[in-house]
Amino acid sequence: MPTWTPDALVSALATPGLGWLALAAFVAGMVRGFAGFGAGLVFVPVAAQVLPPLSALIAISAMDLLGPIPNIPAALRRSDRGDLLRLVGATLLVLPLGLWALSMIAPELFRTGVSLLSLAMLACLIAGVRYRGTLGPRMVLGTGGLAGFLGGLAAMPGPPVILLYMASPNPVPVVRASIMSYLFFFDIVLLGLLAVQDRLILVPVALGMALALPNLLGNLAGAAIFRPGLDRVYRAVAYSIIAVSALSGLPIWE
Repeated sequence: MPTWTPDALVSALATPGLGWLALAAFVAGMVRGFAGFGAGLVFVPVAAQVLPPLSALIAISAMDLLGPIPNIPAALRRSDRGDLLRLVGATLLVLPLGLWALSMIAPELFRTGVSLLSLAMLACLIAGVRYRGTLGPRMVLGTGGLAGFLGGLAAMPGPPVILLYMASPNPVPVVRASIMSYLFFFDIVLLGLLAVQDRLILVPVALGMALALPNLLGNLAGAAIFRPGLDRVYRAVAYSIIAVSALSGLPIWE
């Protein structure tokens, strides 16, 4: 477990591209605040252009752990507790495999991969792709396992969970709350596992904590403008932001 030092924060604040990271953190928080998902799809393609893969994973997890806190109590009250426990439990089992895979890929491949994954998720959301079967415990556990693998490999545990809940009969506020709660607990599990593995790097932790402020402001702004009756408008805005972020990370611009 790393020991905190003031030098870590100084190094974090000297990160090249910090301004873009702060802007991405704010926008990602706002999207999660009004849509309940999408923070990783917005932030990770930008972070991958600036940070090494593991550092990007740690930074977004540290940021996400603090930024959504004001919205978590209400989200937990509205979420499906049984499904949440199954998702987090399966994630805990499979996440180490995703982290191992992350250690094997090059930064350039990580950057391109997270952008393509964001675009693929966006295409699924726009096309209305969803699971059509029964949302039983086995399906929820399998989704949690897949989310754990993608979360460790690409810092994006959200896509499988989002697609699962799109098939849920629950009302929009419950779906939004369940996704938000899962992503919060994912960050706790991830940072705890990295600490146990002695892979928790201090500078990206400090960077994530610094980015938590604009992310927190974005979460508060997004939650303040959320209205259940405007769900289609929020989705359209979120999709547009995700598309811009994902396209910015592709190597076609170089």
